[in-house]
Amino acid sequence: MTELVEIKEIEEQVILAAVSTGEEDDTRASVEELGELVRTAGAVTVGELVQNREKIHPGTYLGKGKIQELKELVAETSATGVVCDDELTPVQLRNLEDALECKVMDRTMVILDIFASRATTSEGKIQVELAQLKYRAARLVGLRSSLSRLGGGIGTRGPGEKKLEMDRRLIHERIGQLKQELREVQCHRELVRRQREKSHTFVAAIVGYTNAGKSTLLNRLTGAGILAEDKLFATLDPTTRSLTLESGQQILLTDTVGFIRKLPHHLIEAFRSTLEEAKYSDIILHVVDCSCSQMDMQMHVVYQTLRDLEVGDKTVVTVFNKIDKKTDQELPRDLQADYQVQISARNGDGLDRLSEILETILRNRNICLERVFPYAEAGKIQLVRRYGQLLSEEYREDGICVKAYVPAELLAQLQ
Repeated sequence: MTELVEIKEIEEQVILAAVSTGEEDDTRASVEELGELVRTAGAVTVGELVQNREKIHPGTYLGKGKIQELKELVAETSATGVVCDDELTPVQLRNLEDALECKVMDRTMVILDIFASRATTSEGKIQVELAQLKYRAARLVGLRSSLSRLGGGIGTRGPGEKKLEMDRRLIHERIGQLKQELREVQCHRELVRRQREKSHTFVAAIVGYTNAGKSTLLNRLTGAGILAEDKLFATLDPTTRSLTLESGQQILLTDTVGFIRKLPHHLIEAFRSTLEEAKYSDIILHVVDCSCSQMDMQMHVVYQTLRDLEVGDKTVVTVFNKIDKKTDQELPRDLQADYQVQISARNGDGLDRLSEILETILRNRNICLERVFPYAEAGKIQLVRRYGQLLSEEYREDGICVKAYVPAELLAQLQ
């Protein structure tokens, strides 16, 4: 009888390596986060090595002694690779692989790998492939036999084309194709935004550090049913859902990709059209994991990323999530926010207060309208009901007396 053999995918075992250039760089927390990234990517951490240096070695990332120590650690743990906590230059990557004689990755590689596994929509896949190709294009280095000429025989003699040059050309051609596809997607996004503006619909972009609970909040408020896991970058593709407040007004909530320290610039550039949902929104819902010891650093990263995207002059509501997990009694604060609220997206605590804040913001953005509409213009009241907050309507001989809050842009159509 033939015995069945279960074949499993080989699980990568990696060692984390980092350089600490000073006490203020918070390397310990960064390495812990790198471990979470590695776990999310499907690998297991079997060791760590941190070197204290004045600055990162330009040629090998780590110093000579630490590289030898790392090589011995790789042999002891039977690790399949090493992951460095910073983005490596092509020279550093090649020299480390030669010295360690094993696979070497950097933080950017791991994040790109996670994004590639999470992308489900065509837009997400285009953005991830574009970021990956840009990353690889900068690291194309001809190695040994790869520098040999291609082809041979009659018609192929002469300078020819090196494999490195061909790879570079093919990558840049593909980058050009992807950019064109992304421009078409961007045109579609701009069209959707213009339609939203015409319909006077308020948009709130949910932003925050990865794993702060953005998707859980969107699910709790709108029943979106999107994936929400205790993992970094659990959801990648943006999701927009409509939320109807108690007053009857509707607001669109858009979940955006999570931010992270040392977010690769290739990703910011590739995902710009997605991240710009925050730029074109009316309200920023900044979700913060207040149970995390790195809360202040995470808030700083989010605000810095928003500045990089030129997102400014927005009403910011900081939503301190996971209040049920917070162990100390100190109240979390965000001095840069216009409104603050403490919630638990998991059990629903504080969501009523969040809805009240959204109602208040919309009311402050609207203009109070008191007018008598002739019966011939009764159809305009439907615009008030749809886009504003109807407070009262009274049917009189001369028409319908209406008192309501309406968006300023709608006022001209109602006069």
